[in-house]
Amino acid sequence: MSEQTEKIVYIATHGGENPEKASLPFVLANAALAMEVEAVVALQGTAVTLAKEGCLQHIFAAGLPPLKQLVDSFLEQGGRLMVCVPCIRERKLEESELIEGIELMAAAKLTQELLSANATLVY
Repeated sequence: MSEQTEKIVYIATHGGENPEKASLPFVLANAALAMEVEAVVALQGTAVTLAKEGCLQHIFAAGLPPLKQLVDSFLEQGGRLMVCVPCIRERKLEESELIEGIELMAAAKLTQELLSANATLVY
């Protein structure tokens, strides 16, 4: 990250149980990337289930693009998708079950991301 690049970290805490709250961080992160703002989405809690291969195709929020489309666009534009390791372990998810393009993280790595960001939003 260059000194002039702005950065936003979106912490997602909802999975398929709340399609709107699962989708909104990716709507905003895609907009940030389009504005040349570095965007990181960190999945924590039940949101880590979104990183499971095959999950995204089943999540749709009224009035928003399909979540799979949002995540694919986010990753294609260079967005960084981080997934909480203790959270996936708690849910008995294996790394091999997760979609391509994610970064595994725990508290220290997320804290570093937050300290280098201009803003953090939690959904």
